[in-house]
Amino acid sequence: MSNLEKTDIQRKRPPPVKVLSSQLRTAGARGDADCEEGCVIRPGRGRSLHVSLVWMQGTVLEVQLDRNTVLLMDETGTFTVQGVNSIPKGKPCLSPGKYVMVMGVIQAAYPEPVIRAVKMADLSELAALHRRMWKLEVEDLQQVLT
Repeated sequence: MSNLEKTDIQRKRPPPVKVLSSQLRTAGARGDADCEEGCVIRPGRGRSLHVSLVWMQGTVLEVQLDRNTVLLMDETGTFTVQGVNSIPKGKPCLSPGKYVMVMGVIQAAYPEPVIRAVKMADLSELAALHRRMWKLEVEDLQQVLT
């Protein structure tokens, strides 16, 4: 694929959607386990939302730089982030206990969500506030989008 084609694809990709790991896991359990083209989450009764680029937040549980991955946990479960070695300014985020945000592309949803990182940021300084607000932010954005 040429750089021009990649740029066109990236431009067509919608902005990231804030999601919880359980929403991706549930989408995968319904049959969207391989979500490289995105998957459909169900944020509420009768509502559905196609997502491919996601924004997630969680606490770093385990870092495996030799495997280029980090294991995170949000309030609904764990998820894996791949490609962490190539994220600009991502290294400071890669310590167990840090509360971080990740923007990335869904690689898989089930049995555990896997995200290929595009961006990471350390939110540890105001972690208590970010944790309290995260689920509300997710619900609010998804309600607006559906």
